[in-house]
Amino acid sequence: MALLTREAKGVFAISPTPFDEEGAVDFDSLCRLVDFYESVGVTGITLLGQMGEAPKLAQHEAIEIVSRVLRRTQLPVVVGVSAPGYAAMRELTSEVMAAGAAGVMVAPPNTLRTDDQIVGYYEGVAAALGDSVPLVVQDYPLSFSVVMSAPVIARIARAVPSYVMLKHEDWPGLEKISALRNLEADGAMPRISILCGNGGLFLDFEVERTADGAMTGYCFPEMLVDVVDYAAAGSIEESHDIFDAHLPLLRYEQQPGIGLAVRKYVMMRRGLLTSDTQRAPAGILSNRARAEIDYLLARLGRRDSRVKLVK
Repeated sequence: MALLTREAKGVFAISPTPFDEEGAVDFDSLCRLVDFYESVGVTGITLLGQMGEAPKLAQHEAIEIVSRVLRRTQLPVVVGVSAPGYAAMRELTSEVMAAGAAGVMVAPPNTLRTDDQIVGYYEGVAAALGDSVPLVVQDYPLSFSVVMSAPVIARIARAVPSYVMLKHEDWPGLEKISALRNLEADGAMPRISILCGNGGLFLDFEVERTADGAMTGYCFPEMLVDVVDYAAAGSIEESHDIFDAHLPLLRYEQQPGIGLAVRKYVMMRRGLLTSDTQRAPAGILSNRARAEIDYLLARLGRRDSRVKLVK
């Protein structure tokens, strides 16, 4: 399988980890998800991210999930390997890269305080994992409490040749995308791929700011693919039209604490997951919340014919 490069574009769907009602990994649902992602035209799949409940998995479960997906698809697969120390990160990276992963994603620990510490940390990551392992840096200060300015990202890109992609989740972050592209244009940093997160909440304007696409999850990844493809084709009005149709549900799914519960519930209603179970601790949807989601799905179905529910 091809490795990630600094030219990567498109939509890398962050996959949830399906569990059955007893909390065991549901590999049948995982296979359905992979087939579904391929059918809607995503560029790649990202596993073991925050919304994949990675911290709730045993190491052997994480490796088996990645191995199953890699045997199922030819799409490039990025694997989240963030860990408190380099040793555990190196062990998981070695396993998934040997199985055929395209690269790994590492978030900064919340102990980093200065620019030099941030740059030094990612230099250490690259040294621990090896220069041949493509590295995705997750920039999500709202979750990790680590602020990476555009100049710091430029420093990491210059210092770490294996750093190929930024998972951009700063918020607000549109000006940051422009600042990074200006630094590239001025020769102050090499080009890196910029794929955006935050559930796609700002994707319509992020791609217009020359982000390369999305690396995120949403219960209708087809919309993310549409927005990126329309923008690449210069069809800006069409891009905003489909984005606007999904925005109420997209916003609902972005609620802290229950976002994954919303996503899994909708994916279950779409027939992709057998159960919307999460491992504890988990956000729980009330009956009122489920009714609100059903209402939003009914409204969305009047604007997007791909809304087909089986449960």
